Amino acid sequence: MSRANWGSRLGFILAASGSAVGLGAIWKFPYVAGKNGGGVFLLAYLACVFTVGIALLLAEMVIGRAANRSATTAFRDLKGGLWPWAGRLSVLCIFIVMAYYSVVGGWVIAYIGKSITGEALGQDTKALGAAFTHFIADPASSLFYTALFLGVTVAVVLGGVQKGIERMSKVLMPALFLLMLVLIARSLTLPGALEGVRYFLTPDFSKLTSAMVVDALGLAFFSLSLGMGIIISYGSYVEKETNLAGATLWISILATLASVLAGFMVLPAVFAFGVDPAAGPGLTFITMPAIFAQMPFGQAWAIAFFLLLLFAALTSSVSIVEPIVSYFIDEFGWKRQSAAYITTVAVFIASIPAALSFGPMAKSKLFGRTAFDLMDYATSNIMMPAGGILVAVFAGWIIWPRIHSELLSNGGGHWIPAFRGICAIVAPIMIGVIWVHNL
Repeated sequence: MSRANWGSRLGFILAASGSAVGLGAIWKFPYVAGKNGGGVFLLAYLACVFTVGIALLLAEMVIGRAANRSATTAFRDLKGGLWPWAGRLSVLCIFIVMAYYSVVGGWVIAYIGKSITGEALGQDTKALGAAFTHFIADPASSLFYTALFLGVTVAVVLGGVQKGIERMSKVLMPALFLLMLVLIARSLTLPGALEGVRYFLTPDFSKLTSAMVVDALGLAFFSLSLGMGIIISYGSYVEKETNLAGATLWISILATLASVLAGFMVLPAVFAFGVDPAAGPGLTFITMPAIFAQMPFGQAWAIAFFLLLLFAALTSSVSIVEPIVSYFIDEFGWKRQSAAYITTVAVFIASIPAALSFGPMAKSKLFGRTAFDLMDYATSNIMMPAGGILVAVFAGWIIWPRIHSELLSNGGGHWIPAFRGICAIVAPIMIGVIWVHNL
């Protein structure tokens, strides 16, 4: 079976970056940074991204291109034995991620409608918070918008690699960055915003804990789409001429830049309006409408923001669904259409507990967490790091001769020994120690 390819190196970089520069950056990073002390969390996050993160990102790309298949098939073709289970773990991980991620995507669609009617805007953040809480507690609305978001996602996936994923990313990613810069400019000029900037940039090392480092590591994995088979799947579409090391650096920079910009966009406004920075998943939906209410043509800005946030969410959700679809195509020979439809229905069924976690199932908890929180914690703090350890060991030890020759043929340089050192020794030890200590 012939394998689709990215139409260009730029298209691949933007699509891979888009898998992170969606809700992972704009929705998740500000509230995770907010609840973990701001500046010290930012340092921990950057350290994780530009050591273990960037090495594993390159490792997953090389594995995908070397095998020319998605994760499970790649592990089987390159080594076999029990290794395909590492791929199956990644498929399970992204399936669970998509189950709760689609709920948040549904919130974005709903807020596009609320922005059009003007319902989403207001300067009273307490009232905005109450309205958001009331909205997500309504089971009918939550399920409807979750299904709607999944429907839009599957429509893009059905378009395939070039016509669907790449074409969308080339347009939406630059537009999102430009809009973020405009909103940052407004956020920074709000009275009291500088306190938020200090909170975000000044590290308070008294707040440095093992749990915070695990959160930083988990968010680094989430924002770079690591440990989920996404980059392995995307790497399988990369042509042999593409310089993977250069592409890895650009993807890491863009994904990190988006997270940092999101911090500058949201956290100064959080302090300006007196919102608790540890407010949780609803932080973006409370603070941004308050900013729009104080801007000329605020309603138009709100519509544009949530529309582009939807597009950003789609670049991520498509990257999450694509490896699951690729798994069924590569493992069972399914057609793309059948695999996409079955995946979407299964994800919607799994998303029901997450969608109801803020309403009818709010008091139903396991290990002290709702279904939504448990899905988030299990994937970000347990499954993704576990997947990262497996990828590191696989690349640094099990198939290193194949990885080494792949890098050399792709113009690899003096950094290759350092890359292997991180994969073979640093990453497994660092992830393992933090992971086990936190558990």
